[in-house]
Amino acid sequence: MSDWPVGLSTGCFYQKSIFDCLEMIRDGGFCLIEVCSSPAHLNFHDIKAVKKAAVLMKKLGMEPYSFHAPFIDVDISSIDPQQREKSKNEIMRAAEAAGVLEARHFVIHPGPDNMLQFSIEERAERLRNAADVLNKVANKCQKLGVGLVLENMLPHLPFGSTSDMMWIMGAMDNLNICTCLDTGHARLSGDIYSVMYKLSGHMRIVHANDNTGKYDSHLPPGKGVIDWHKVLFELGETNFRGGIILELSGAENGDPLITLEEARQARLYLRKISKELYLSSPPSVEIPSHSVD
Repeated sequence: MSDWPVGLSTGCFYQKSIFDCLEMIRDGGFCLIEVCSSPAHLNFHDIKAVKKAAVLMKKLGMEPYSFHAPFIDVDISSIDPQQREKSKNEIMRAAEAAGVLEARHFVIHPGPDNMLQFSIEERAERLRNAADVLNKVANKCQKLGVGLVLENMLPHLPFGSTSDMMWIMGAMDNLNICTCLDTGHARLSGDIYSVMYKLSGHMRIVHANDNTGKYDSHLPPGKGVIDWHKVLFELGETNFRGGIILELSGAENGDPLITLEEARQARLYLRKISKELYLSSPPSVEIPSHSVD
């Protein structure tokens, strides 16, 4: 059973400048973070601002474990060449920011983040388009020293099926690509364990969040219907060796201190379960036998 590090996505403060959040997050006990790409949080088009953020993280002793690509109004699968090119350029700019931050991973949604209706033929074309763009992004990330990570999407969205995501990965030439399990998205798909095992051979990040089974509410683990004992047990069975990032919504009243307290309690909750699982099945130690001549 692995002892996974647990970090926090800065997305819970996506409406605040990252420069107003980093020290507060560090003082709240989180040095491992995923950086949100919301324009109000960090304008990744402004490389000077990105460099400033990188310097501040190092000063505070924080590690940008991952950087989440933009997904609003981004559609790398579009059949419109202009929209697809615009989306590709946006993702490429974000990848450059991930490189400046020296993030370990660059997390991206493989499909558009809005509901679309299209024919079987268009779906096939869109899958090919996504694979083509992501192959270019993967080449860029490889040069930047950043790992490209695809996240499982909500089941009602295009490419919300894990099989679609795996098809895209299989159609790519570049092997610099891994996966991220979003537990909330997987729970809403109806079978979180099936999604987990399909992604497991490539999994490097877990976005840990809970829900009541109806909405993608990004509750702290333990506040919804997900069985976290079983999730962490099964995660251990897949030999997962990455990091867990708490991807939570902010407190209802907007109080950042309450958000951080909820995040701390969620981390303790996950760590407690990990400890229980470890103690129930500690690593075996072989004692060498000594033959007597």
